[in-house]
Amino acid sequence: MREIKNPYTGIDGYYCFGCSPHNPHGLQMKFREEGDELVSDWEPRGFLQGYHNVLHGGIQATLMDEIASWYVQVKLKTAGVTSEMKTRYLKPVPSDKGSVKLKARLKAKRRNLADVHVELYGPDGKLCTVSEVTYYTFPQEVAVKRLNYPGVEAFFG
Repeated sequence: MREIKNPYTGIDGYYCFGCSPHNPHGLQMKFREEGDELVSDWEPRGFLQGYHNVLHGGIQATLMDEIASWYVQVKLKTAGVTSEMKTRYLKPVPSDKGSVKLKARLKAKRRNLADVHVELYGPDGKLCTVSEVTYYTFPQEVAVKRLNYPGVEAFFG
């Protein structure tokens, strides 16, 4: 297991809704590497609910998209943009029972497309939501120039 550092925190104006620790309204996700997977433990907050004490489905999708993006940056060593996302909501995710766990791993890679499989587990450890997120990935030189990709070394250390 390796904790992943957020190399973007020093950039002025960086307020990513998914991962910036400076955005008080954001999700402030943190990540770690466990073998071939990226993992995030995240604590729901009551104002992110849909139905009473149920985490909003759009927030679940955002969590899953964000960890898939970090998977591309850390494991595939480049950056990209979401091309397609297919999400299945299997059971409600409580927003008042403790932290949830997200796991992301590569399902397939073809040319510049990466399919990332993401699972979201509820506070009870049961699988609640799954997503297949397809990312259009850029060559590393383009990711550095156009998307501020800092290189994989910046995520560790």
